[in-house]
Amino acid sequence: MTSLPEPNQNHGSTWEEELDHAIFTFADIQAELNYKQAKTALHNLVKGLDLSNQEKSGLEAQIADLETMLDKLESMVVQIAAFGMVGRGKSSLLNALVGETVFETGPLHGVTRTEQKVNWSITKEDQGALKATFPTTGQSQIELVDTPGLDEVDGETRAILAQQVAKQADLILFVISGDMTKIEQVALSQLREVGKPIILVFNKVDQYPEADRIAIYEKIRNERVKELLSPDEIVMSAASPVVKTAVVDQDGNRSLKLRSGEARVDDLKIKILEILQREGKALVALNTMLYADAVNEQVVQRKLIIREQNANDLIWKAVMTKALAIALNPVTVVDILSGVVIDIALILGLSKLYSIEMTEKGAVKLLQKIALSMGGIGASELLANLGLSSLKTLLGVSSGVTAGVSLAPYLSVAVTQGAVGGVSSYGIGQVTKAYLANGATWGPDGPKAVVSKILSSLDETSIMNRIKDELMMKVTGDS
Repeated sequence: MTSLPEPNQNHGSTWEEELDHAIFTFADIQAELNYKQAKTALHNLVKGLDLSNQEKSGLEAQIADLETMLDKLESMVVQIAAFGMVGRGKSSLLNALVGETVFETGPLHGVTRTEQKVNWSITKEDQGALKATFPTTGQSQIELVDTPGLDEVDGETRAILAQQVAKQADLILFVISGDMTKIEQVALSQLREVGKPIILVFNKVDQYPEADRIAIYEKIRNERVKELLSPDEIVMSAASPVVKTAVVDQDGNRSLKLRSGEARVDDLKIKILEILQREGKALVALNTMLYADAVNEQVVQRKLIIREQNANDLIWKAVMTKALAIALNPVTVVDILSGVVIDIALILGLSKLYSIEMTEKGAVKLLQKIALSMGGIGASELLANLGLSSLKTLLGVSSGVTAGVSLAPYLSVAVTQGAVGGVSSYGIGQVTKAYLANGATWGPDGPKAVVSKILSSLDETSIMNRIKDELMMKVTGDS
């Protein structure tokens, strides 16, 4: 009988190692699946915006942002953004990470007027060309973003830019160069609310004696950012250290010469690599979708506002068309039939506006359902039409006999009858609009509740007066 191996017996790899590998592999597969799902979701979102040219107008920047996010996912771009006040050495820090001067720097004031980007590749070895390798994805692209100082003169504009960049970034480097000011603490807190990973970089540590450097670091860790960041998220660096060298001239005079020393950013590189290798793909997928969702919400809101405006214009045109048709037509049956035709045309027009396919038969069924749910208003309109049309017919005939003496009463009755019919169309239009805007569903409460809620919010007297005023101008030709 074959005996079982002893615990911890070496058979190429331990059970613990195999378990770790299995867990890592599972997590890696899950990350890949999540990433692919994010790409698919964003691709469908971009391709399915369903915007008219009018709806696209004014949304060009937001739509471009969505397409940029899709490109970012397709190319597996990880974006790292640096924030900080003027003079903290953000640009110098990014240059030190890249290994060459690609970002502008200046000794007195911030020189980064707009965000600057550079593609930065890193390897695990940190040698030569810098490239980051993620499990299962091969080489990926890193994009560093430098932002203007948070305390620049045009602070409001810079704050907007900072928030915009922070929303797109996958990782944030918040750069300080000493004990934190109140402005820095507030800014860090605001960036923290964006929900992105943050590394607090204590830069220019070469300017402090060791005891002072440690004291400042502990004050920052234990007091300034205790509620915002963990100690693991704080890194010290010297992006552009100044080295003092003693120089003796020909006369034997001694002086100090200042020169730039070698950048000390290894700890920051390691921390960035650690984060990216552990969760780079998940960061990109999550952050991209969060940003895309925010942009999409703006697009949707804009789309709804424009459709709401267009729907209201369409409803009002139908209202006036119906009111005018009823007012000018003395035959009762024709009044009713023309009103129904106009209401059906209104429903079909609204369905087209909201990109919901509907046949004429479907529009008739919807009109019947709305009319039944409207109850008293539909009945009162019918009674008014029957009664006012009969009176209007008599007045129309008598005006011919009396040489136009009864024309004024005729117009008054006609305008009133048209206004009543118009109010009904207005209610039908508003109910239809709510139904279609909700995806051609009544919601959990059913049609009667929706109709009742909308009708209760309408000021019928005000609408009728508005119709009558506009109708009287059309009938009499007054402007």
